[in-house]
Amino acid sequence: MKAAHPRTDASQKAIVTELRRLGYSVQSLASVGEGCPDIICGWRGKNYCFELKSPGPPSSRRLTPDQLRWHTDWQGQVSVIETVEQALRAMES
Repeated sequence: MKAAHPRTDASQKAIVTELRRLGYSVQSLASVGEGCPDIICGWRGKNYCFELKSPGPPSSRRLTPDQLRWHTDWQGQVSVIETVEQALRAMES
């Protein structure tokens, strides 16, 4: 079931814009819902899934139950990030 009105964190637009400016492919997955990460980023033949959270108190950065279930069940890469720098570090490893 797809989310009727996808919610995005305040940081998403800035992160997506900057990653694209740096040459990365970025696709929003926010409308998928069901705990799926917010974006997928492609670089040099690899894909990276990112759940974006806005900086703030820990309670605002917690994964929802659906997100936690998705992250637990996913057998590939997925990272929770707040900044472009965190995305770049995740893609370096």
